[in-house]
Amino acid sequence: MRFPDGHEEIAAGRIGVLLVNLGTPDGTDYWSMRRYLKEFLSDRRVVEAPRLIWWPVLNGIILSTRPQKSGALYDKVWNTERNESPLRTITRSQGEKLGADLARTDPRIIVDWAMRYGNPSIAEKLDALTAAGAERLLIVPLYPQYSAATTATVNDKAFEALSQMRWQPAVRTAPPYHDDPAYIEALAASTKKHLAALDFEPDIVLASFHGIPKSYFEKGDPYHCQCQKTVRLLREVLGWGPEKLMVTFQSRFGREEWLKPYTDETVARLAREGVRKMAVIMPGFAADCLETLEEIAGENAEIFEENGGEHFAALPCLNDSEEGMAVIKAVVLRELSGWI
Repeated sequence: MRFPDGHEEIAAGRIGVLLVNLGTPDGTDYWSMRRYLKEFLSDRRVVEAPRLIWWPVLNGIILSTRPQKSGALYDKVWNTERNESPLRTITRSQGEKLGADLARTDPRIIVDWAMRYGNPSIAEKLDALTAAGAERLLIVPLYPQYSAATTATVNDKAFEALSQMRWQPAVRTAPPYHDDPAYIEALAASTKKHLAALDFEPDIVLASFHGIPKSYFEKGDPYHCQCQKTVRLLREVLGWGPEKLMVTFQSRFGREEWLKPYTDETVARLAREGVRKMAVIMPGFAADCLETLEEIAGENAEIFEENGGEHFAALPCLNDSEEGMAVIKAVVLRELSGWI
């Protein structure tokens, strides 16, 4: 804090910033995957089916067969040097870089990171921040577009942990940033940079977002609208039309209808229709993970080639790049207004 006479004083109370991403298993073995999947798929915001129907399916079928399959997929992208998922590696780096940067802005600020599912947990990190003297906390769900199955469940878990505290800090939660100019500009800059590095020019670019069941949208979830707005704004900056940059949705699960068009079906259709060069960006992911590195860069690349495509590129997410960190910093500083 700078006073009118020019001298500075650091307030006693510290300010905690907690970045939260979706989650990660601790390992690719059966039991690690089972623990992770059980926590994730037991969340009532993720799966809204009645418990009497869902519980036998989850515990009797999915948790018996899915851990092996998911573990094999994680093995393909696992960071063997650190023995952890790419999502954990990147989220840690985002937290460390932001912490070092904001410490120069205001020494009271301390930054940490957590996972909604798996480790490190939100409760663990909230305890650590308050133990370090944080009297004010900003919870930052790393989801540009809001969904009850992502942003809301992070906030649910954070307030569940806070409900157990005798002395609660003051708390803010960061809203989605799907139309924030810093985010749109970063997406445009990153897209242009990575396209320029390719040895081909794509005929079409897909903006692939993680899907949600269509029923969630019909109940009022704004996710679909925010994804569409992100791409509309990105098209304006890039000077592209809908025929150049298309919106699709990936990672559907189960038999229920999800948001359409589906990424994998679109990739196959376009290849059959004569598209030979394609790139995919994934604006809804703040960090590369299984869904980007294996599902898009692996599975969908194969689908494209099997249907006649020749050149396919999955462009990196913003991650902890200069563009990515600029977005996170802009969101955090905006939400800390009045505290620093």
